[in-house]
Amino acid sequence: MSTLSVYRLKQWLKNGESPLATRLFHIAKAIRHFELPTPHILNKLFYGLHKTIITQWQAFTHLVFYVPAFKGRLNSYGKRTLLYGGLPFFSGPLAMTIGNDCRISGQTTFSGRTNSDNPTLTVGDNVDICWQTTIAVGNKVVIGDNVRIAGQGFLCGYPGHPIDPTERARGKADLDSQVGDIILEKDVWLGSRVSIIGNVTVGEGTIVASGSVVTKSLPPFVLAGGNPAKVIKPLDISSSITTSSTNKEEVNYEA
Repeated sequence: MSTLSVYRLKQWLKNGESPLATRLFHIAKAIRHFELPTPHILNKLFYGLHKTIITQWQAFTHLVFYVPAFKGRLNSYGKRTLLYGGLPFFSGPLAMTIGNDCRISGQTTFSGRTNSDNPTLTVGDNVDICWQTTIAVGNKVVIGDNVRIAGQGFLCGYPGHPIDPTERARGKADLDSQVGDIILEKDVWLGSRVSIIGNVTVGEGTIVASGSVVTKSLPPFVLAGGNPAKVIKPLDISSSITTSSTNKEEVNYEA
């Protein structure tokens, strides 16, 4: 039976006004929605078995395949690397290094600009890079120790296309003037869906609110947000940082 014939049969069963079509439609629907009358305790047993099998399989593939394959793409790496959800996607001539205790989602993308000499991504210790994050390296991206990048983050060190529409239509690459470095100093926290363009430094300990677009550098120890991102307020760090009052540096919190 052809695909068209099957489609017409389904439409006749679903929309037909004859008693036969209605009866057959209800029978087909009952068959489709048939359920085994399993007791709740058995349902819980099945779910527990499912979770056990999935968890053990993920742990096995993580140990014997994903982490070794991931390290095979890196220039250098530290200890206790944790991947979850598979293997990240790499594009372009990217040189990448990571430190110790990094946790990286397998649903991430790391790319290096083809026209750059040696695009380099440097990741420090104890860094989280969460799911569906994209890091596009023009020349250099540096992620400091203890940085947290929540889901769907976007670090855009190069745009990939020129500004001129004629050149863009011809498939030309972006210009060197459109490329910029991105530096996340230690203890930075980027909320979900934060985008950062090139030539931006986010200062130590700064938190960027979800959905923000960072187009200019941000000072340390502030809460920033918006599109474009601006300083909202300074963060109270007196309880976590002990600095002598005689040598404490003044922080400019002006937007």
